[in-house]
Amino acid sequence: MDDPYGFLRYPRQEPRKEPVPRRVRHWHEYVQLMPDGQASRQANRCMDCGTPYCHRFCPVHNLIPEWNALVFNAHWRRAWRQLDSTNNFPEFTGRLCPAPCEDACTLKLADSPVTIKSVELAIAERAWQESWVLPQPCKHNNGKRVAVIGSGPAGLACAQQLVRVGYQVTVFERADRIGGLLRYGIPDYRLEKHVLDRRLVQLEAEGVTFRSAVQVGTGLRPEELRRQVDAVVLACGAGQPRVLHVPGCDLRGIHYAIPFLEQQNRRNAGDSIDPQQLIDACDRDVVVIGGGDTGQDCVGTAIRQGARSVTQVQYHESPPRQADILNFWPEPAPLLRATDTDAEGCRHIWGQGTVAFSGRHGHVTAVLVQRLHWKRGPCGHWEKHHGHEPPQHLPAQLVLIAIGFAHPVHDALLADMALKLDACGNVAASDEDYQTSLAGVFSCGDMRRGQSLVVWAIREGRQCARAVDMYLSGDSELPYI
Repeated sequence: MDDPYGFLRYPRQEPRKEPVPRRVRHWHEYVQLMPDGQASRQANRCMDCGTPYCHRFCPVHNLIPEWNALVFNAHWRRAWRQLDSTNNFPEFTGRLCPAPCEDACTLKLADSPVTIKSVELAIAERAWQESWVLPQPCKHNNGKRVAVIGSGPAGLACAQQLVRVGYQVTVFERADRIGGLLRYGIPDYRLEKHVLDRRLVQLEAEGVTFRSAVQVGTGLRPEELRRQVDAVVLACGAGQPRVLHVPGCDLRGIHYAIPFLEQQNRRNAGDSIDPQQLIDACDRDVVVIGGGDTGQDCVGTAIRQGARSVTQVQYHESPPRQADILNFWPEPAPLLRATDTDAEGCRHIWGQGTVAFSGRHGHVTAVLVQRLHWKRGPCGHWEKHHGHEPPQHLPAQLVLIAIGFAHPVHDALLADMALKLDACGNVAASDEDYQTSLAGVFSCGDMRRGQSLVVWAIREGRQCARAVDMYLSGDSELPYI
């Protein structure tokens, strides 16, 4: 770094956010882009730390200190080239990634980490504004065809890498629009869909063919598709929700997270929803079960729909407000952090497990939760046990279950291909060659590794593309990551 004392001169400063009373009244993104001057100062906090653990803990191995130094010196286009060399979609990760790189920042040992995620987004948006993001079509078509099933971040990254080295790539999506999780699983206030659409335009200009509303396995038989192409990549995600089997779980008004989020995204896109199927939090007491990112998205969406109250139930105890970072670094320390939904009015209940739902006339009216106690089992793993305290009743006319995803949906696609699954129900494929038990069929992203982050999906898509290239061509110029 040109200024090795920048981390002493400037405190960590987050990007500005639209005030709560205004942002909960619309569906647009509310986190503002860092101005150039602020991004430069925050990039200047990056230390000359010798061994930057941020590299290692970024799944796509972004060259973080390098592009921080370039931003500090106002070399924005060079910073973009560095970022683009490792990350196909930094405009997505700059908005959605929980930033494991920041937890691994050396500066966190004594201070607040560098705002890596915000600087990344500033670089990416600067590139789009300056028209530096251009199609990179391959000049020579190698005549080989690859089908990618699934248009989420893993499928899109894989398709882009392959088309850039000469493959004819067709992406199949069972939904009516391309984008997978990015289109229907992420609320618009976190990722406005024009951000996705402009990237899809670039991919099409590079030669990727998109076919939406095609469900491979029913509308298109897998064996027929395999005869038409040289390789198939399965990137369908992990869409099977973990099921909550407790008394009353069949009451009306209880829904899983993704149908709720998808429906709101469709409403924002102008689709009409059958009033009988509408899931609406307006003027209702809402209970969200689950404290992960999907649960947070349900909370924010319910608040914007006009919920009377929103309560989030989490099975683990509230983390401490302070902890010795040295005991955890470079892994994230379990600290209680204020979230945006806290500011928007969400109430948290910690250390409680859902034991039942009660209702009236077939519709849910309350969630019964009970204190959980954690003990180590015979194998050393933590096991949860319900206490003897009487259950607590939480009023609810709408319940959203967001306790994670178990594995890919075991539908006709997997059944027809008779693919080997791992112990968790994911498609079995190693992270060395990404090949499934069927020759010429590959898998990547959440479908292979299980529920994970967008940035991991991008990494898997990139690596899978290289594996396909090695399989079909015997060699590859694509980067390993």
